[in-house]
Amino acid sequence: MAPQRITEPLVREGGRLRVATWDEALTRAVEGIQKAVAKHGPTTFGMFSCSKATNEVNYAAQKFIRGAVGSNNIDSCNRT
Repeated sequence: MAPQRITEPLVREGGRLRVATWDEALTRAVEGIQKAVAKHGPTTFGMFSCSKATNEVNYAAQKFIRGAVGSNNIDSCNRT
């Protein structure tokens, strides 16, 4: 593994990054998404998925963006 690879989640606090637990990092991510959706609506989010990913991964991505976020803005670039 490359020595510069990040192996722990980091969160920004007071303008600096610090190591956090996975629970804290995921909670902050969820809160950020919820705050943006509340302020700008669910279509503020979009998602790109990979055409080379498995059907199951693409299905999970579209279920997340549609179900959890409430946006239909997803593209898996299957045309290429």
